[in-house]
Amino acid sequence: MSIPCPPPPGEESTAYQSGSQGKKIRIGICAMNRKATSKPMRAIMSKIVDYYKDWLEYFIFPESVIIHEPVDRWPLCDCLISFHSTDFPLHKAIEYVKLRKPYVINDLKRQYDLLDRRKVFRTLAKEGIEHPRHGVLIRSDSNEEDGILVEHNDHIEVNGMVFNKPFVEKPVSAEDHNIYIYYPSSVGGGSQRLFRKINNRSSWYSPVSEVRKDGSYIYEDFIPADGTDVKVYAVGPYYAHAEARKAPGLDGKVERDADGKEVRYPVILSHKEKMIARRVVLAFGQTVCGFDLLRANGKSYVCDVNGFSFVKTSTKYYEDTAKILGNTIMRRLASTMSVRIPYQLPVGEQEAPPLLDLGLGDDPPIVSTPSGKLMELRCVLAVIRHGDRTPKQKMKVVVHDERFFALFKKYDGFKKNEIKMKRPNQLMEVLELAREILAEHIALRNSLLMSLEAYEDSGEESQRVEHELEEVEDAIKRWDQMRAVLEMYDEHRSESGGYEESETEGASSSSGLVEFPTEDRLVMECRLDSAGEESHTSDSDIDEEGGDGRATRRVTERYSPIAIQTA
Repeated sequence: MSIPCPPPPGEESTAYQSGSQGKKIRIGICAMNRKATSKPMRAIMSKIVDYYKDWLEYFIFPESVIIHEPVDRWPLCDCLISFHSTDFPLHKAIEYVKLRKPYVINDLKRQYDLLDRRKVFRTLAKEGIEHPRHGVLIRSDSNEEDGILVEHNDHIEVNGMVFNKPFVEKPVSAEDHNIYIYYPSSVGGGSQRLFRKINNRSSWYSPVSEVRKDGSYIYEDFIPADGTDVKVYAVGPYYAHAEARKAPGLDGKVERDADGKEVRYPVILSHKEKMIARRVVLAFGQTVCGFDLLRANGKSYVCDVNGFSFVKTSTKYYEDTAKILGNTIMRRLASTMSVRIPYQLPVGEQEAPPLLDLGLGDDPPIVSTPSGKLMELRCVLAVIRHGDRTPKQKMKVVVHDERFFALFKKYDGFKKNEIKMKRPNQLMEVLELAREILAEHIALRNSLLMSLEAYEDSGEESQRVEHELEEVEDAIKRWDQMRAVLEMYDEHRSESGGYEESETEGASSSSGLVEFPTEDRLVMECRLDSAGEESHTSDSDIDEEGGDGRATRRVTERYSPIAIQTA
């Protein structure tokens, strides 16, 4: 199929002009046809158009164009949703991004990492995300030496690492779904062989207990997860939907409902699991990302990262995903494309019902009082704190670093036991110090990871390093958050530093800080405060709120007074 060559970047085409708002943001879906036109994709994109029809529109790259046309003849888009699947030319999509520079939802280059299970585990380890203990066996790879495998009756040795049965054998290629689980002789031996679902089967049992002798594989400790897998579907770093299904390695039978869909159960993620979802999204650069969790012994392990994937049947998920993606795209592109956005975005074609619509119609609400008399509501007095001032942000970090004491001393903080820093040059000093300490902790984490890899067993020294690694990870989170806050608020930040005593001595002053008799037993508390800012539309919005209040909180036909006091 041949399509007209698009205009050069920067030139507008009249075909892209539509709607009362002028030029719309065009979302291009570049994927194989079976994926681009799947039910979840169509449902989500339809809801995006419903919610943002005056600002967003989408189209699908024809599969013949993707396969046969050079990238300079691919259609133009402002935002690209593209992901790898079987037969998809990922390298061409990357070339298109280099040429046209659209906003990309899922990092295309990082999708190569998702095709190699070694790189997936390497990334998980680098980010400190829990995953199964594993070893890699390479065979017939020109870039790496062949690994050493020693097989015994109930265990194997992979490059010196011992894996007792049961253990899991996965191909290095993530596109190969033939995964084997090997059982010990104490339970009869043999292996369970997993594969992509065929009708109502997802695995079958084999009496063969020997591992495969050709190809490259990853060997993992088997994690007993009570016969269930948790599938997590993240959309951005702050949203994750989770479902559980029967583990395919249990008996190989796929449970289906009356509609023929695989039975899945809703799952509530713990706070730690939500943080895992956030870290997976950020680590792999995939805004829309699915991955598998195994729950065992009070921990959650990421055993596979699938990249771009949607929940198959969940209207709520489709609505949430549409809103998240729509807001993400508009916030990123609206200002650069001069797309005019109203103060409040619509939520759908139909207006939302009044907040206090109780279905009472025009009849006045007559209620009984404790004295038995009837009373008629005649007036509503509303005290409203409008949302036109941004929320105040606060963060506290307890630090021991001598460089903060030097900074405290530099600004003469010992006289009042606190300093307040608001000037840009002062805040820049704190920012540079936070960056420096963060870099030191990251280097220390990498050093500890290398040290941990050198230990072959879980002895006392290995446990000590693991404990130290956990403390460093916590410190990295704190300093990275502090750096992000300082970079985010620019001139609208203020920082105050105060001392706190490390043990029990000291008395609180009227300001809430603590006075100390000596300096060598103190730690410092660093607080970052960002005051809210009032918008220019405060007054007009309050007037509109009053009008809306009279319309939506109407008491009777005759009486509808509402007094509003702003705060």
